[in-house]
Amino acid sequence: MSSKENLPDTAYVAFLADLKARIGRARLSAARAVNRELLELYWDIGLAIKEKQTSHGWGEAVVENVARDLLAAYPGNTGFSASNLWRMRQAIDVYTAPDFLAQLVREAGAQEGVATDGLSSPEGLAQAVRDLVVDVPWGHHVNVLMKVADPAARLYYLKGSARFGWSRAVLLNQVKGQAYERTRAEGKSHNFPSVLPEHLAEQAEEALKSSYNLEFLGLGQAVLERELEARLIERLRDFILELGYGFCWIGQQHRLTLGNKEYFVDLLFYHRFLRSLVAVELKVGPFEPEYAGKMDFYLNLLNEKERGPGDEPSIGIILCAEKDNLEVEFSLKTKANPIGVAEYRLQSQLPAALQGKLPTPEQLDAAVRSVLPAKRRR
Repeated sequence: MSSKENLPDTAYVAFLADLKARIGRARLSAARAVNRELLELYWDIGLAIKEKQTSHGWGEAVVENVARDLLAAYPGNTGFSASNLWRMRQAIDVYTAPDFLAQLVREAGAQEGVATDGLSSPEGLAQAVRDLVVDVPWGHHVNVLMKVADPAARLYYLKGSARFGWSRAVLLNQVKGQAYERTRAEGKSHNFPSVLPEHLAEQAEEALKSSYNLEFLGLGQAVLERELEARLIERLRDFILELGYGFCWIGQQHRLTLGNKEYFVDLLFYHRFLRSLVAVELKVGPFEPEYAGKMDFYLNLLNEKERGPGDEPSIGIILCAEKDNLEVEFSLKTKANPIGVAEYRLQSQLPAALQGKLPTPEQLDAAVRSVLPAKRRR
């Protein structure tokens, strides 16, 4: 067959779509299998540490010792760090605690058509917990263990992650948006918000890139939750314009160029009173130091290419789901441009007389909280 042979359009399109669907299913299945193996390993490590502490009377030092020796045997694998081993140990305590197990039994008994016979024995209940744990990526467990204290809420977020394939960023925003509390208020004890449409082609890509332990898979960084981000950006744009501080709308996904490359700023405003361009970047996950560097780069481009005669230096605002103030402070130390991060104060380079003309940290945080959706439509 000649490489230049024209194939029937409809037949080829259908054939290619079928291949892509099969590849997507295979990749997602492979990622899930790898994730289950990793979670089985982490569960066994946490359980083994607890059993040795109980039977041999070992104290907390065993975790530090095991971490040191495992890192020596597997250098560069942060999955065996002391902090991660502590999380494994904590997971055993939390997910085998009587209140968590009781909640699991109650919810199973309340669901129609769900067999609960297997939960009547300690062995069956232990297996049910293990099955739930290995269906959820480890990064999700870390978030649930750190940010959620109520057993019923923990179970809710774990089941939601397993059922709907929430990525880590979506889970974080569900927790921050108090999805569990709103579900209870609405009287829907056993129904989860439909956050991600099923069978999306990008779901396999997302599972491979962000839902699973990246070090274990040897893969790159997570893709954005595009739909969630788009909704938040749209609502934040309207919120900022309604503040009445002199913001003038320029554009969304504003295009900047440097050489042959293109860059896009989430939101770009011009502030009449500050006489400055104001760039806003939204991150649906936690703050990372590289966000400050990227914003600084954008501001340099704006100052060089779009700043008008007589304008003040451009200002950057980074809104993220959560942040560590110390990490933010060190990330901004060497930045020449004025940058603010959610609750964090603007850099000292911004004149004090102008700071009152921007939204306050509390207003920015309120904006983020107010637009976190409890549900996303299919």
